Amino acid sequence: MAAVFEKPKSLTDAQLHYCPGCTHGIIHRLVAEAIDTLGIEGKTIGVAPVGCAVLAYNYFACDMVEAAHGRAPAVATGLKRSLPENIIFTYQGDGDLASIGMAETVHAATRGENITVIFVNNAIYGMTGGQMAPTSLPGQITQTSPYGRDVSTAGYPIRVCEMLSTLDGPEFIARVAVNNVKNVRSAKKIIQKAFENQVAGKGFSLVEVVSSCPTNWGMTPDRALQWVEEKMIPYYPLGIYKDRSAAGEGQK
Repeated sequence: MAAVFEKPKSLTDAQLHYCPGCTHGIIHRLVAEAIDTLGIEGKTIGVAPVGCAVLAYNYFACDMVEAAHGRAPAVATGLKRSLPENIIFTYQGDGDLASIGMAETVHAATRGENITVIFVNNAIYGMTGGQMAPTSLPGQITQTSPYGRDVSTAGYPIRVCEMLSTLDGPEFIARVAVNNVKNVRSAKKIIQKAFENQVAGKGFSLVEVVSSCPTNWGMTPDRALQWVEEKMIPYYPLGIYKDRSAAGEGQK
């Protein structure tokens, strides 16, 4: 009998450590499917973050490097410049990329480094217990904002795609979600395009993936997916924010 659905070859057989309902597993699969489709596993190097995906090196079958907290874009820059024929991607959460690693992200983007960045935005610090993140929504309850994020003292959430799309350096900036089948299918195409851009030598690509964190949000997995649709996507609209290869650059 012919197989119609199977595990991507670019994923190992290791059991995922993520909480029930976490969408990191879906995102891992989409990245691996892009690597498989493009036939680049043998020359791909991933850079793992500090955060919930700190053990990503256990799950991807390609070579992996562990970066210090927030430094994945800097590590990826060094790898790409020293190994220009290899495909380099980072896999980062909102605390890693948009807080301690914001400078590395912005400068890699403005230099137009030919790397691919997968940015998982679940609006909270997951690994360390649910503290407020740079992307936590106004009024969102977290361990460090028990009465809800107060923008008068904590400021507003950072919209990474909107910010980076104002720079001249990036080739491709997009935001996707994986909370339903339609969005997963769209995310798959956009993540593959981000890798295709690097293969073609076009420069810096970042795909933000709006994700859920049932454990730290204090929700059931199905309610967390609804919360993504009802709360997160309205604040973080999906779409392509910058694509120098297409007409209407910067339009969603």
